[in-house]
Formats: sequence, structure tokens, C-alpha cells
Amino acid sequence: MAKAITDCTVLHNGVEMPWFGLGVWKAQEGDEVKRAVRWALETGYRSIDTAAVYGNEAGVGEAIQESGVARDQLFVTTKVWNSEQGYETTLKAFEESRKKLKLDYLDLYLVHWPVKGKYKETWRALEKLYKDGHVRAIGVSNFQVHHLEDLMADSEVVPMVNQVEFHPLLTQQELRTFCRQHSIQLEAWSPLMQGNLDQPLLTQLAEKYGKTPAQIVLRWDLQNQVVTIPKSVTEHRIRENANIFDFELSAEDMEQISGLNQDKRFGPDPDNFNF
Repeated sequence: MAKAITDCTVLHNGVEMPWFGLGVWKAQEGDEVKRAVRWALETGYRSIDTAAVYGNEAGVGEAIQESGVARDQLFVTTKVWNSEQGYETTLKAFEESRKKLKLDYLDLYLVHWPVKGKYKETWRALEKLYKDGHVRAIGVSNFQVHHLEDLMADSEVVPMVNQVEFHPLLTQQELRTFCRQHSIQLEAWSPLMQGNLDQPLLTQLAEKYGKTPAQIVLRWDLQNQVVTIPKSVTEHRIRENANIFDFELSAEDMEQISGLNQDKRFGPDPDNFNF
């Protein structure tokens, strides 16, 4: 159980990945993303999650350079976008991302969405990058059980991480069980339901524990053994989100939060997206 912001889960290849990090989706390239990353690193975050399509890898790279935090203390994730999927194009996209981030290697590289007819070739490219030592771990994002089964049927490396939409209204029970069985670490994007935290139960528990509804949800993630990367560009939010290591939700409260599930998505459906 995560007791500090630097605590890590161990991926199935032995690499340590922080349980908690900063997501930078929608953070604008330049000053906005640089400030967010700087505040996060000052607060003690050591994991930063970006993606080629976010258009802010260069700003993330600059903030990391300027932070003075040793490279081996950081865990940096980015993702290959759908239009670049395929074997050669993925290798090229990785090189682009690496240059923008100004890093010699990446900690985690993800296939952003399961693009039909493409993701297997994309995965072959990730396996090569992994074997060649350019990335310490590889994984996928937005993959359902059937995508994972299809991918693993003829791949050499089992994904180390699957980053999906996960929150109290979308608990992904079947997917979580499958990932656990195959030692694939689940990671939550949009853990705070894009701000839709107005659930009476969350308000009630926030009062009980002397925390905010957001902190209750993030703690629930961690106690479910799910890596979480809340996104914010506001200094006090970035600091507040990280203030979740000094309390523990009871088993009963954990269950109540999980009981909010409605299989409701705020983001696109991985079985039905067209981008």
C-alpha cells in the first residue's frame, strides 16, 4: 500500500513505477505545462505522463531539464498517436518524442489507442525499442480484454501497463481481473471524472476523513492497486492531489465507493472511436 508519494509498484519486468504521478493532458505547450511540471516535481511527484498528441512534450522536457531532479529519480511516460501507428512509423514517432523530451531513454512507452489492423505492428515496434534498451517498460492504453488477448496471442512481451479510464463510475472489474491475472499494471486516466465529483457519498466521505472528494477518489485508486495520474495545471490542486498519503479508507468505505459504478465513460469508448 502506497504510504508516500515516491512509493512504487514493481512491473512484471522488475522496473519500479511510482503509484502516483502528474498527467498533462490538455496542458498547453510552453509556460503552462512547464509550470505544472515544475510545481509537481517541487511537491515530490516523480512520475510525469504525457503523449505525442498532447503537443506538450517539449515543455515537459524543458521543465525536467530545469528541475535539477536526477534523471534516474524520474519516471517519464509518453504515447504513440494513432496516425503514427504501424512498425516503421512508430519507431520514427518514438524518436520524435524522445528528442522533444530531450531524454536518452524513456521509462514507459504506450500504444495510445487500439487502432484496428495497426496495433500489432505498433506493438512489434515497441518490443524492438524495449529490447534495444531505448525504453524501460512498454504498455498499452485504452485496451479492453479482447484487445489484450488478441495482442498477446502472438507477441513476445506481455504489456507491463494498461492505462485506461478508471474511476468510481467506471470500475472496469473484468478488465482489472484480467490484468491482475497477467501481471499487467492498471493505470487510471481521468481518475477525477473530469471534475464530476458531485456524488453525495464522496462529499460525505470527504467530511468523514477531513479530505476533499478528489483526495478520497485518488486514495481509492491507490488502495485498489491502480496507478493514478491526476491532471492539473493549478499549483494548489497539484499539491492537494498529492496529499493522500496520511490516511486510509476503511474496507467498508472502499466498497461503498466501488458501488457507485455505472460503467459510465467520460472519454471515448475503446470499442468505438474514430480518430
